[in-house]
Amino acid sequence: MRYVIIGAGAVGSTVAAQLHLAGIPAVLIARGEHGANIRERGLRYFRPTGEQLVRVPVAGNAEEVELAPDDVLVVATKTQNTEEALQEWSWRPAGTGLAADLPVLMLQNGLENERAALRRFATVFGASLWMPATYLEPGEVSAQGAELPGILWLGQFPSGADPRLDTIAADLRTAGFGVQLVPDLLRWKAGKLLANLGNAVDALFGHDERTASLGRELRAEGRRVLAAAGIDPVNLREASELDTSAADPAEIPGRPRAGSSTRQSLARGAGSVEGDFLNGEIVLLGRLHGVPAPLNAAVQRRLALAAARGEAPGSADPSEIDVPRPPVLISADELHRQLESSTPPVLLDVRWALGDPNGHRHYLDGHLPGAVYVDLDTELATPPSPAEGRHPLPDVEALQAAARRWGIRDGSSVVAYDNSGNLAAARAWWLLRWAGVTDVRLLDGGLAAWGDRPLETGFGRAPEPGDIVLKPGHLPVLSIDEAAALPSEGTLLDARAGERYRGEQEPVDPRAGHIPGAVSAPTGDNLTADGRFQPAAELASRFRELGVTAGPVGVYCGSGVTAAHEIAALAIVGIDAALYPGSWSQWSNQPDRPAATGPNP
Repeated sequence: MRYVIIGAGAVGSTVAAQLHLAGIPAVLIARGEHGANIRERGLRYFRPTGEQLVRVPVAGNAEEVELAPDDVLVVATKTQNTEEALQEWSWRPAGTGLAADLPVLMLQNGLENERAALRRFATVFGASLWMPATYLEPGEVSAQGAELPGILWLGQFPSGADPRLDTIAADLRTAGFGVQLVPDLLRWKAGKLLANLGNAVDALFGHDERTASLGRELRAEGRRVLAAAGIDPVNLREASELDTSAADPAEIPGRPRAGSSTRQSLARGAGSVEGDFLNGEIVLLGRLHGVPAPLNAAVQRRLALAAARGEAPGSADPSEIDVPRPPVLISADELHRQLESSTPPVLLDVRWALGDPNGHRHYLDGHLPGAVYVDLDTELATPPSPAEGRHPLPDVEALQAAARRWGIRDGSSVVAYDNSGNLAAARAWWLLRWAGVTDVRLLDGGLAAWGDRPLETGFGRAPEPGDIVLKPGHLPVLSIDEAAALPSEGTLLDARAGERYRGEQEPVDPRAGHIPGAVSAPTGDNLTADGRFQPAAELASRFRELGVTAGPVGVYCGSGVTAAHEIAALAIVGIDAALYPGSWSQWSNQPDRPAATGPNP
C-alpha cells in the first residue's frame, strides 16, 4: 500500500514522516510555503529524541499524483476543509477505476468527517487520535509524544471488518504509532470530541482556574447532548488497551508545545478554525435532539469571530462569554435517557416534610433506580439552635464528606428529587450549587413524574465513593442584618404559606408574623397541581406582580428549606436571589427583632 496523505498540518506531516522513516511508501499533499519548503529542503521533523530531516515525497494537489488501485487516501485536513478535499480527490482516476473506489482513512477530530466521506467513498475508515503535535512554521513540525508520536483508535465507519484495515493498522504500528482496532468507532470519536471541546477555550483564553471551569462546563453540556443523541462516549484513557501516557507531551528543547490544534490555527492566522465541528457539533446534536447547548454555542461563536478578526491566541477575555445559566430542571424522559448512558447522574432522594420523620422508610419502600437517600436534617443541615435557626447550613467539610458518600465526583451531574414537588429536594440543589457543583438539577414533578417506570426497593447498592472538592460561596446568602435591610433596597420574599406570613398561624416557631418589609410569596404557588414547576412565563409573571423588578432579591422561609425552592423558581426565569439561611426560625428567636403581621409588608 501507498499512503496519499492529504493535508500537511501537524497530524498529516507527523504520519507522513513516520511512514517514510519506516520505509512505507507515502506521499504528502502540502500546499503553499509549507509544501514548497518540504519539497525543496525536506521536512524538519522534531521529536523528544532529536531532529531529523525527512525527505518525504511531496505533491501540491491531486493533479500531481497518479493514483494506483492499492493506494490509501488519508485525509488529515482540518474538518472545515474536508468537503473541499473530498471534492478534489474523489473522482480522480485510480487505475481502471476512480479514487472513490479506494479506501479512505479520515484522521480528524469531530464526528462529521467520516459521514462526509461516505457520500463518495464506499470504504471509509476513521480514527480517534491522541497525537500531540505542533505546526507553526513552514517546513517544520514537532511531534511531542513522549514514547510514541501518537495513538490511533481505528475503525470502519459506520461498521464493518474490511481486511485492509488490518494492513493499515500494521503499517502504522511499524511506523511507530500505538494502534488499537475498535468495533464502535463513533463512541471513541465521541470520547475525543468531549476532550476537544476545550480546544476553543485554550485558543481564546489560555489556561487558568476560570478557563478550566469553563472547559468542565462545556464537557458536562456535551455529555448531556450526546446522551440525548444516543451516543455513549468512551473515556479514552480508561478504555484504551494502550498506555495513553506513552503519547503524552514531552519536552523538546527549544520547541515549546503551542497548545491545541485550534490554538495553532489562530497562531498561524489561518482565517478559519474547526470550532464549528467541535463545539458546533454539540450545538447541532443538541438542536436535533431538543437539548439546548448554549455554552458551546457561545464559545463556538466567539471562536469564529476571533478567527475572522485574526486575533492572537489567548488574547480574549473569558468575561466576554455570556455563560448561560445552568438548567434547573430535568424531565423524567431526559433523566431516563441519562441513567442509561455511560455517565449517569448521581441521584439523590431527599424525601422530607415538616412533621413527617419517615423519609427513609419512604425511600426503602420505593425509589428511583440507583438513588441514594439523603437525610435533610443531618446531612443538609447542622443541629438546630435558637441562635442559628432550625436548619443552619452544614459545614462545607461535612457536606463534602456526605457528597462523596453519595458518589459525587468532579464533573458529576446530580439530580435531586422528593415526593413533595421538590420542596425538600431544592435544599440539596441549592447547597450543592452553593458549594460549587455546577450541574445539579431537580426532577420536575418529583417521584410522581417517574410514572410507571420501575422503582427499586430496600437499601440498594452503595455508590462508589466520590472525590468532589466543595468550596462555599457560589450562591449568595444573607445574614440576619442583611435580611433586615434588604426591603429598603430590593425585594425580600417570604416563601411560607400565607397564613404564617400574616401571623394567623405559627405551628413551629416562637413568634408569628413576618420580617417587616417582606413580601408574601408562598412557595406552593410555584407549582402546578401535579407538582411540576409552573412554566417559565407564568413564573416570570408571578414574580413581576410580586414586585421583583429591580434591585437585589432575597428569600427566606421557616428554616431555609423551602426558600431554596423559591430560589430555584427564580433561577428558572433568570433571576438571581440570595438565601437567608436562618429564616424565620432564627429571626423569631431574637426578641429585639420586630415582627409584622397582616397581609401587607
